[in-house]
Amino acid sequence: MAENESRDKHRQRVLKGAAILTGVNNSEVKCTVRNMHPGGAELKVAPESRVPDHFLLYVPVDGVAYRAEVRWRRNDRVGVKFTGIEPKPKLHYG
Repeated sequence: MAENESRDKHRQRVLKGAAILTGVNNSEVKCTVRNMHPGGAELKVAPESRVPDHFLLYVPVDGVAYRAEVRWRRNDRVGVKFTGIEPKPKLHYG
């Protein structure tokens, strides 16, 4: 996706701590939500992080987990599309 590409939805800049829940042995990858709109978000992750193509993105301040699908990857950034939401995961401490 080009930086100057027109978006059909404005993404609000945010700075929220979050966790990518992979479902593999209850593992999670810490990340930061950089911008967000109802249909998706841009995440900042550690460059060495392994982010699967589909996962739950738990954002504690929102109190829900977003079902997410990776749309693009660039260095330490990942763009995701939300495909639904779920209640706070029972096994998550946040």
